[in-house]
Amino acid sequence: MIYTHPIRVYYEDTDMAGIVYYANYLRYIERGRSEWVREIGMDQKRMKSEDGIVFAVRRVECDYLSPARLDDELVVETEVRSVSGVRMVMDQSVKRGEEILFQAVVTVICMTTEGAPVRLPANIRQMVH
Repeated sequence: MIYTHPIRVYYEDTDMAGIVYYANYLRYIERGRSEWVREIGMDQKRMKSEDGIVFAVRRVECDYLSPARLDDELVVETEVRSVSGVRMVMDQSVKRGEEILFQAVVTVICMTTEGAPVRLPANIRQMVH
């Protein structure tokens, strides 16, 4: 299942050339993942306070394909590629209409608030399948 999250490009998102600054695409996909987590019913604040675990991005592999510009209406698409005992791998893209502007493969892990890796809880694995 693909989760979509709309984004509009604001002046603050652009560089001197008037295109979206490259690092902002990482912000866009972070927002897409955060909203997806809410949509499927995960409460990250509760996970941290009650279980002592948090999500952390372990790896991002990305391609910048075409620039977005001021006032563009974009969509972030998030889809789970795989889930194992210790990680989730997601495909994410930023699109303008049907045109893919940016795409990434993001690996997320669970860890304790002290930074030690832990297995993804069974209830989380069930939510994302």
